Amino acid sequence: MHTAPPPLPRSSTGQPSSRTVTPIAYVQAIVHAYEQRRISPEQVLQLAQITPQMLTDPKSRISAEQMECISGAAMQELDDEALGWFSRRLPWGSYGMLARASISANSLEVALKRWCRHHALIADDITLTLSINADNASLCISEQRDLGNLREFCLVSVLRNIHGLACWLIDSRIPLLGAEFPFSAPVHSDFYRVLFSGPTRFEHSMAAIHFDSRYLALPLRRDEQALQQMLQRALPLTVLQYRRDRLLMARVRQALVSHPAQSRSAEDLSALLHVSPRTLHRQLKEKGTSLQTMKNEVRQRQAQDLLLRSTRPIKQVAQAVGFQNEKSFIRAFRSWVGQSPAEFRQTARG
Repeated sequence: MHTAPPPLPRSSTGQPSSRTVTPIAYVQAIVHAYEQRRISPEQVLQLAQITPQMLTDPKSRISAEQMECISGAAMQELDDEALGWFSRRLPWGSYGMLARASISANSLEVALKRWCRHHALIADDITLTLSINADNASLCISEQRDLGNLREFCLVSVLRNIHGLACWLIDSRIPLLGAEFPFSAPVHSDFYRVLFSGPTRFEHSMAAIHFDSRYLALPLRRDEQALQQMLQRALPLTVLQYRRDRLLMARVRQALVSHPAQSRSAEDLSALLHVSPRTLHRQLKEKGTSLQTMKNEVRQRQAQDLLLRSTRPIKQVAQAVGFQNEKSFIRAFRSWVGQSPAEFRQTARG
């Protein structure tokens, strides 16, 4: 899935231009892969502008561009897209082959199941599975052997890779509900907030990411031509944050219905959906709506349903749909349907 890295962008000081947030531990893992093959990593370290001092300082961080550069170069030099994770190499183009096998699927669910099944054919050290449980879907990794010093780098990379591919396939952000890993929190555990949206938990039984299962039904938006272009520079898939979420409106609507107490404000709702308030407002605006409009739509449907299907007094209906007093509810309801709640109930019941 990977090709040669591009030149690193430079700032006015001559240093790589992006923020340095990637832990040096991941570079050390790549160096370990070189040591396993008895090959010197000096050339790729120089290419990525990683000094010996940085490599020995556990607090060092590098930029995404540096990580992309050293990863891509190492994959080519070692001819191993798994960078030493597995008991056998994954020759150059292995992950591209998996992507081609998935691109013709009619839904994300089928594509991910193919990816998991085919991954087992090229690397039996781990087993990838997609499980679906009502509202949530999980991509899990079962370890079939001791991954040793490369365990964290392997599990993190595999999950980031498949999540990035899934987002690319449907051309949509897939916010994660959480991530889990079967090891203790590393010293750079703060970086996991960058890697995975939603809470990250450590010391679980296996590595996994969780997301809304409705994304699985979405059709793929990519074709063979798009795949060819993506394969020219696939590594950024693991860091790319898609702006657009094709299911955002459905997720907002469900949250407003199912968790009214946790979605009264944009901040509360954003926390529930694992997006920032700014992103929430921006994406709703791009879709031609607003949070207040969606709140009104949900309240209107709930109010109409209660008025038609129950004998609750108007005051109780108002409270049930989130209004603090009856007068404000009557005023809002009249603006929605052109009638008061009592008139609506009487007309509907004949």
